[in-house]
Amino acid sequence: MTRTEKTAVPTLQRGLEILEYLGNHSTGLTIAELVEQLGYPSASVFRITQELTTMGYLVREPASRRFTLTNKFLLLGRPGGEERGLVEASLGAMRRLHKETGETVQLCCLLETQSVILEQLISTHPFKYSGQLGARCPAFSCAPGKAIIAALPEDEQSDVISRIRFKKYTPTTLSTPAAFKKELLVIREQGFAVDRSEGLLGIHCVAAAICDRSGLPVGAITIAGPESRIPESEFPHLGQLISELVARAAANYQN
Repeated sequence: MTRTEKTAVPTLQRGLEILEYLGNHSTGLTIAELVEQLGYPSASVFRITQELTTMGYLVREPASRRFTLTNKFLLLGRPGGEERGLVEASLGAMRRLHKETGETVQLCCLLETQSVILEQLISTHPFKYSGQLGARCPAFSCAPGKAIIAALPEDEQSDVISRIRFKKYTPTTLSTPAAFKKELLVIREQGFAVDRSEGLLGIHCVAAAICDRSGLPVGAITIAGPESRIPESEFPHLGQLISELVARAAANYQN
């Protein structure tokens, strides 16, 4: 059905198209931009975005006035038969990691070729790294994204890599398919992924993937903080710690 065809639920159709369109624009869009791109009346877009914001599916950044998706929308789909969601199953492990390190701990998932923040516990240190829930970053340049992709079956992994638009964000970014594939082999062998300031200068991350009953990755828990507090020398210790805690989260999720 095209936008010009009649439908019994035009508001629902418009709302879903707005959600889908925002899902492809990680930096968000204003009402004016949505009106221009989708061709809907401004009054209709205003009403729909306000309702979706009230319901918790969208958030509006005060300064830019841009709407972005929240984690509520990302968490709508849950595996059939699972009694608890990924966030609920992971919180215990996240709190333990947060308590032991004091650094920001995040739960992320893979959406297309991007890593998306589903939940986070902010660092207790004065200087801290954090991101908005629902925020995205290229999966190839962050530890949780790499951890999830490394755990995918080979055919799915190849499909994801073929759709990535590699770009060098910092001097240490893995900006070619060959370099990225080599890193994935290391991650599979050691059981955890690291980010050596590959997405943001001065920020290091360590992550491990959470798998479902079939062994497929559904998310990843990561620790993120400044290089001064998470030096490369600590990667093995943190990797082992996160791997152990992720195993607990996976067990909770699978039960």
